Amino acid sequence: MAARTILLVDDDPEVIESLRAVLETKGYRVVVARDGNAGLAAAEREQPDLIVLDMMMPKKSGFLVLEKLRTRPGGMIPTIMVTANEGSRHRAYAEFLGVKDYLRKPFAIEKLVRSIEKILGERILEPGEELA
Repeated sequence: MAARTILLVDDDPEVIESLRAVLETKGYRVVVARDGNAGLAAAEREQPDLIVLDMMMPKKSGFLVLEKLRTRPGGMIPTIMVTANEGSRHRAYAEFLGVKDYLRKPFAIEKLVRSIEKILGERILEPGEELA
């Protein structure tokens, strides 16, 4: 089976590199975009299985990216929004726009991995457990 593709859209190089390292060790193919416009272009070009999207970015915010993704001909790509923003109105709007999960930074990378696996419908193994 081909590796599932995850599009990371974030302008923070440290976040990108740490998430990319973990996701690639989990077997995902990772595509990176460093602003909202590049994220939209990559979503169309790569047709990822899932998007991890930062809310606050240059050129186009995560909300504007979500608004565009909702109207694409192929339908919404499953998206997890990550943000340092504390506002509950932001979360409510993100959920209205169709995000599958909403994580506040800083978050444990394992929490993000569990969310990705759940959304993609992949079996999550407990530590020490093996596939039968």
